[in-house]
Amino acid sequence: MPNAIIHLLQQTHCDLDKASSTIKHMMAFIEQEASERVEEIDAKAEEEFNIEKGRLVQTQRVKIMDHYEKKEKQIEQHKKIQMSHLKNQARLKVLKARDDMITMRHPSSELRDFLKDLLNEARQRIADIVKDPERYSKLLEGVVLQGFYQLLEPKVTIRCRRQDVEMVQAAVNKNILIYKEAVKSNLTVRIDQDHFLPSNIFCPVTTHSFKPSVLNQDEI
Repeated sequence: MPNAIIHLLQQTHCDLDKASSTIKHMMAFIEQEASERVEEIDAKAEEEFNIEKGRLVQTQRVKIMDHYEKKEKQIEQHKKIQMSHLKNQARLKVLKARDDMITMRHPSSELRDFLKDLLNEARQRIADIVKDPERYSKLLEGVVLQGFYQLLEPKVTIRCRRQDVEMVQAAVNKNILIYKEAVKSNLTVRIDQDHFLPSNIFCPVTTHSFKPSVLNQDEI
């Protein structure tokens, strides 16, 4: 074979090797570029996903907060309505009782005798109860709680006999919790240590509202 042809073949083979090597390098470069591009796309998609997820979570959180705020306002409004209704009912009962007393200002002689006997009997019963500390403490608890419900005010002053201060204080401490649970309202109670009731008084406890508009005291 002539040397020129051999040389040509050798040159062609060398060129093919160079071309093959170049193609391999180009393919490796393209694969690297594609891999990096895929990673960038994945990272971008993950970032966008997290942003969208955060937005959706925040939106739902706001909706939930709005929902419970509305519920809380509805409950508070319902409590106010119930409290107002309870106060109105209690005051209507007090007004009715006072109206009933007014209609009895001019009773017949038979009714006067009956009321006198009834009053004497009640006084005797209370006198017997006062002698028994256990029964008397229960009586005080009942009349103190009744006074709270009659007034339905946030601040109340109690007047009592000097010898009953300790028992009345115990009745107040017990009934404040009962009143707060029933009425869902705070209550401040003060026992008047400057103006005690007479020792022989028939009604040993009186309750008074702090509000200037309440002119009449509720005697128990």
